Amino acid sequence: MTSSVSSRTDGSYWNETRRPLTCLAFVLPWLMAYEGGLWWLGGGDALRNGADSWLRIGLAALGGTAWWILPAAMVVVLLVWHMAAGDSWRIHWNALGGMLSESVLFAFLLILLGQSLERGQRLVLDVGEPLLGVAVRSIGFVGAGLYEEFLFRLCLIPLAYAICRAVLLPRSWALGVTLVATSFAFSVAHYLGPVPDGQSLSLLTDAVARVQSHRELWFGFAFRTIAGLVFGGLFCLRGFGIAVGAHALYDIIVGVVLVAEL
Repeated sequence: MTSSVSSRTDGSYWNETRRPLTCLAFVLPWLMAYEGGLWWLGGGDALRNGADSWLRIGLAALGGTAWWILPAAMVVVLLVWHMAAGDSWRIHWNALGGMLSESVLFAFLLILLGQSLERGQRLVLDVGEPLLGVAVRSIGFVGAGLYEEFLFRLCLIPLAYAICRAVLLPRSWALGVTLVATSFAFSVAHYLGPVPDGQSLSLLTDAVARVQSHRELWFGFAFRTIAGLVFGGLFCLRGFGIAVGAHALYDIIVGVVLVAEL
């Protein structure tokens, strides 16, 4: 146990980026920018990202309606993970710059992947969107990076992996099944029906049926599944922080800097 802890806290950049405390230090400015941006824009729940809204609906069903509960939950999960791992409380702050660089790199690599699978989609510079519109979209994309990674990677990957191991799947098979299943769920979630005034989400089977019956949705579904595998791989290999950064920056670059024209 001692040797495993020391291997995680030896100060090397590769290990540092995967430490929960370092991930918390990296995502905290994103979290503050998102929640602060929503407050500044005065949009409230109307501007919240989908995963943010889904998680808040679940919390509200348990009686947790205060706005700060969900961001606090992310912080608490990372701190509990940190303490359970027995890591040092020291943070190598110079690693954060490298994590940002990696996030930019992986975001651009995912853009290139999307272009190679585009099937007629063409990305052009967005030169006409009003500044307020850019701010609204950017804040929403930061929320997607934060809360979609929190839900589908930080929460679901450990849970799905534990279930796979509980049914005696070998480690490699358990990891593969986990990444595929959570990536599929990540993609399906983008095709759920609307959530009007506290009513429940549409069934996952309805979302799958919707995709199956509309050929024009197949490319988007396949790409989101691949993106889920990419973010899942980043989470496992490079840590939660880089997965959040790459996801948020990808969405901002594609949704604000570049615009898809069908």
